[in-house]
Amino acid sequence: MRNARDPARCDESRKGPGAIAASTLTPYLASVFDLASVLEDISAAIYHGTMLRVVVDTDVRLSVFISSQGASRQLILDALDGKFALLLSTPLLVEYESVLRRPHHLSRARATEADVMEILDALAGLCIPVVFDYQWRPTGAHADDELVVETAVNGHADVLATFNLEDMPEAGTTFGFNVQRPGPLVRRIRT
Repeated sequence: MRNARDPARCDESRKGPGAIAASTLTPYLASVFDLASVLEDISAAIYHGTMLRVVVDTDVRLSVFISSQGASRQLILDALDGKFALLLSTPLLVEYESVLRRPHHLSRARATEADVMEILDALAGLCIPVVFDYQWRPTGAHADDELVVETAVNGHADVLATFNLEDMPEAGTTFGFNVQRPGPLVRRIRT
């Protein structure tokens, strides 16, 4: 029995309007199935604990949006390259949207609301979704940071990337994740 993902399953006998010969389709399908295999490998690494799981605080996300340089930007580029698993909850995504759409941030970034939505859609497409099984409030972090900490806790994060090293370390110690600024985290990921 052939595997459902086998490109050889294309049936050349199906002819008609818009039919494509299997010989034409097979190289394309082979590349798609190779991609599926790579995605399965990445998924296995994420869910079996061999890939670093990271939550990005809103201050880091804002830094990426405003500046085209720096460690925050490199961190997000590493996420896009699949070098770590980016954890994201719906409430955190809504917070990102709220902050990035503020007029003074849009002005500083020379961006539009459509740009914000495009960026957030891309992030949502590559993240590991986190659902809140429990609310962990208060966490010991500042009240404005509770949402980020809850995403880290419920997502079983290894690291929370933030510039806020005043309020977050206590929560990290309590719940068992590291708190790092983007620079040291990028160096850690790349070594």
